[in-house]
Amino acid sequence: MVWKKRVFAIATRVLLVAILSGLMASPALGQQPERVRVLIGFTHQPGPPEEMLVRGVSGTIRYTYHLVPAIAATVPEGAINGLRRNPNVTSVDLDGQVWAVDTELDNAWGVKRIGAGSVHDSGNKGLGVKVAIIDSGIDYNHPDLDANFDPALLGYDFVNSDAYPMDDYGHGTHVAGTVAAEDNDVGVVGVAPEAALYALKVLNEDGFGNWSDIIAAVQWCVVNEMQVANLSLGSSRDPGGTVKAAFDNAEAAGVVIVAAAGNDGKPRGKGNNVIYPARYDSVIAVAATDSDNNRASWSSTGDEVELAAPGVSVFSTWNDSDSPHDPQPVCDDAGVCYKYGSGTSMASPHVAGTAALVIATGITDANGNGRINDEVRLRLDETADDLGDPGRDPQYGFGLVDADEAAGQVNDPPIVSITSPDDGSTFDSGATILFEGTASDTEDSDLTESLVWTSSIDDQIGTGGSFSAVLSDGTHTITASVTDSGGKTGSDSISITVGTPPGEPTTVRVGTITYATEGGRDGKKHLSVTIALVDDLGNPVSGASVSIDVDLGESLYASETGTTGADGTVTFKLPNAPSGCYTTTVTDVTAEGLTWDGVTPENGFCK
Repeated sequence: MVWKKRVFAIATRVLLVAILSGLMASPALGQQPERVRVLIGFTHQPGPPEEMLVRGVSGTIRYTYHLVPAIAATVPEGAINGLRRNPNVTSVDLDGQVWAVDTELDNAWGVKRIGAGSVHDSGNKGLGVKVAIIDSGIDYNHPDLDANFDPALLGYDFVNSDAYPMDDYGHGTHVAGTVAAEDNDVGVVGVAPEAALYALKVLNEDGFGNWSDIIAAVQWCVVNEMQVANLSLGSSRDPGGTVKAAFDNAEAAGVVIVAAAGNDGKPRGKGNNVIYPARYDSVIAVAATDSDNNRASWSSTGDEVELAAPGVSVFSTWNDSDSPHDPQPVCDDAGVCYKYGSGTSMASPHVAGTAALVIATGITDANGNGRINDEVRLRLDETADDLGDPGRDPQYGFGLVDADEAAGQVNDPPIVSITSPDDGSTFDSGATILFEGTASDTEDSDLTESLVWTSSIDDQIGTGGSFSAVLSDGTHTITASVTDSGGKTGSDSISITVGTPPGEPTTVRVGTITYATEGGRDGKKHLSVTIALVDDLGNPVSGASVSIDVDLGESLYASETGTTGADGTVTFKLPNAPSGCYTTTVTDVTAEGLTWDGVTPENGFCK
């Protein structure tokens, strides 16, 4: 019996060793399951329960979005089917790769070709329009780009998760230069040289990135109220519904989204090979042309192509002297570099910069949907120079983008003329006075019926092109004014006397305090405060010194002193004023021969 027990024990040990040896040899033991990056779509906005679901399958969360109901995560490959069966999950798509859309990175002829120089000459350089470059980052210290960055908000680096999106590949810097290189007599000039640039780094040092970071960057654009976003990148593989929804939602939020159509075209220009995200309806897909306005042989084609722009041998800013592509950058002794580049990557920023110029013209929300990006897109399409087959075609879309026609004519203020009574007329007390005038804008539209008439003594006295009124005794400055659909105001003024001509004025008072905003960056629009002075006879007081204190909330924001012009007004400009409520106190008025009454009219402005 003893030997039988020993044999049994030995056999048991051999069997156990064999089992263990088999298990150790199996790939299921001691190996981590393969993990993949995915985009998980949900039926509703994900929160802690959805994050717990992802972590419950050993997933690692990178982003929980609010632009789209989705989570970007890394999960075991074997968990995907289980996630798809969850009733709250709408989709699980692989988080595919994207890459910079350039050919071999080979003068700034493109900016000239689309007529941007003429737009600059008219005074429009895209001042303060917010343009996001979703790319490999930007060298925000480059002397041809640095003035267009706000050091407090450069953008964001989604590759390294920090607030310093420095370009370590070069592609994003090249794109940024075409959009907004400064007009500073150095290097090159961009399409919109005074636009506000923001770098959103989603491509690594090799020019590759992931859709999950791009969704996060597009979401950043919406949160930070970007007006234009350029994506000179993409992929030929459909990334799924979550990515599409992100771009659709950003476009619905008011962002003009411009992207490279791709470099997958056939020499004969046949077939549909537009890449994503340019393929989406919410994105403007841009093809590339050469200096003869011919389609580049590699430029992608398809019904989604909307516009064409210069994309062959485009000279622009570069990040440093190292480059994986020939030809090498052109750098000066200080290490400031420029480079030739070809690709739809180089074409797309020509359109993005033109969109910034169109926005800077003051284009308005014509269809009343609360945003202007659709009006900007329509303006770009309607003014493009038709190339190829008549009308929209798969090679050029609507044609070559035309900055001069789309944005070159910055509308002048409406033309207003008071035709009755004559300047300097006198009337008896209580007389009924006929007022007549005309108004039109630069496109000869009749704005006469929209005229608003005011008196320096009696405030508003009438509207339209003809009316009669009885005015108080005194010398009146009569002003007729109108504002056109682009927000420009035109006016005309005359002086009339009612009753016995008065004696000499003795006092000066603050008639009005008005506010206006324009330009600026990151919501900090330039604030203007205009003070109007009149004497006790209602006449404007010129050459007077005016001192003011401007309060933001309960705190003093600025103290300024200025001199009134011939119309009795002086305007104080406060650049990049932050949001909040402002009030102005006039602290002193000095006018020759007049005594200030010391009163500041009630005023206030919130932005």
